[in-house]
Amino acid sequence: MQPVTQYARSGDVHIAYQAFGDGPINVVVVPGFVSNVENYWDEPSFARFLTRLASYARVVTFDKRGTGMSDRVAELPGLDQRMDDLRAVMDAAGMEQASLFGISEGAPLSVLFAATYPDRCRALGAVRQLFALLVLVPDRGSAASVLRLCRASMGHRRERAAICTIPR
Repeated sequence: MQPVTQYARSGDVHIAYQAFGDGPINVVVVPGFVSNVENYWDEPSFARFLTRLASYARVVTFDKRGTGMSDRVAELPGLDQRMDDLRAVMDAAGMEQASLFGISEGAPLSVLFAATYPDRCRALGAVRQLFALLVLVPDRGSAASVLRLCRASMGHRRERAAICTIPR
């Protein structure tokens, strides 16, 4: 059965979240770029994952501001605001400390939160993290040099790098 969607207040924005499970471990699933807590349960494999997690932990999922069931915002929030939102959700759910599980774009946010608030993070996990590289260079020759350096340093991994020239 799908949990009830609740709302935490972070500044003047309402952040949608769901809390479920009653195990001794607190786990916060930190979503990627786009999420919708109510649609998670429509995807069978993700619903199974959440149900299994809830069999031994108290789990919280949430929608970042501007996505899913959370309030819309005029501008893309920075990481400081997103950390405030994560903290507000943990507070609303009564979680003084939790293990963070970052998915995709949620991975860097989880890492930053853990480094900023180590007393609130019990453990840290990440999956499908995306590390993008954006380099601004003065001309195409420099762009080619940077791209060669990036490819050499990445070894066998197939990460993507965006190299942009600075318009003059």
